[in-house]
Amino acid sequence: MTHTTPDPSATTAPASTPAPTSTPATPPTATSPGLSATTPNPTPNAGPTTPIPTTPEAERLRRWRLVLGGGGAEGTGCELRGRDAAMDGALASLYGREGGDGGRRTAGLGASAPGVARWLGDIRTYFPSSVVQVMQRDAIDRLGLSALLLEPEMLEAVEADVHLVGTLLSLNRLMPERARESARAVVRTVVEELERKLAHRTRATLTGALDRSARISRPRHRDIDWNRTIRANLKNYLPAYRTVVPERLIGHGRAAQSVRKEVVLCIDQSGSMAASVVYASVFGAVLASLRAIDTRLVVFDTAVVDLTDRLDDPVDVLFGTQLGGGTDINRALAYCQSRITRPAETVVVLVSDLYEGGIRDEMLKRVAAMKASGVQFVTLLALSDEGAPAYDREHAAALAALDAPAFACTPDLFPDVMAAALEKRPLPIPDMAEQR
Repeated sequence: MTHTTPDPSATTAPASTPAPTSTPATPPTATSPGLSATTPNPTPNAGPTTPIPTTPEAERLRRWRLVLGGGGAEGTGCELRGRDAAMDGALASLYGREGGDGGRRTAGLGASAPGVARWLGDIRTYFPSSVVQVMQRDAIDRLGLSALLLEPEMLEAVEADVHLVGTLLSLNRLMPERARESARAVVRTVVEELERKLAHRTRATLTGALDRSARISRPRHRDIDWNRTIRANLKNYLPAYRTVVPERLIGHGRAAQSVRKEVVLCIDQSGSMAASVVYASVFGAVLASLRAIDTRLVVFDTAVVDLTDRLDDPVDVLFGTQLGGGTDINRALAYCQSRITRPAETVVVLVSDLYEGGIRDEMLKRVAAMKASGVQFVTLLALSDEGAPAYDREHAAALAALDAPAFACTPDLFPDVMAAALEKRPLPIPDMAEQR
């Protein structure tokens, strides 16, 4: 048997130890939904514990046994007991394949939500959170368990992350009422965690950028930008006094006293952009909390929906989206363009993989027109931690020719990108080769 997701703490063979002759193979995708009914479900302290191996060779065989999954041809001769056996059963339920006797360690639970919920509890007991999230995504993809996310007991057992939120949003319109509150609780858990992680730095970075963008020639003492003031007055240096006599002071205004900038987030909600929609909603709420920024959030597929009035609660924003469907970037940009009142003080952020289903030439003309009017236009192929997705390279090149380069952006980089756009300075564009 072969497991493709071994426990990092228990299954990685030491680098200095030669691998056994058996080579792990990639398990085939399960042919029917469900997790193995033979998955052990002990409590963490139930049953005998596996003795700590007394020799490096015994530990090496134990680890390979967990990786290979057992069966007549696995070749280790190692028997697993207690917690190790339970871990092996949980892995086999998801990654099990045909054994030497032609049997198949699958089937049993079918579409049983309680059974899957028990399995989700098992893997959270035996594996760290990062591994649990990978196994959950594999279970949804390999075993076709998306429909089970509509069951409240299943939602209560999952480890919440951005990818799970994307899956829930794609099922939003199919969700029965009894599962909707459970789904909102899962989404809110993820959103609140993202806000805790991202909000403080975003507010600090953008507040500084807004103040710097509001430069004035007669600043109060506390608002003087001394570095710029000294550089601007170096010609007035007096060697005898070893000092610079400033003829002109350069400083910052207080941008927070009134709305000075407008930001339009235009988000592609096609199915491939799920993680970007989640992050964009969180950032939209953070931007809306800054008094110096008038924020608008627009989502689109072949239709356009303005969710600006929901920005005080990103969970409401997310449940107002409809992941999937086609893409009409031109139509979305036409709507955004019609809402711009002060082009020179506006930043438009388009988040899309650029697979345009609308009128390509019209889309490019709109971008060119906005740029010519003074709009700062930013194109993000993704707003997630996963690097650059598949995207339309021809459209990306055409936008770059309009001085609107397209690139993928991580959530950690997004505040710096927005700060640069607000200050009208070059964007911190990452190396695209590193994102693939």
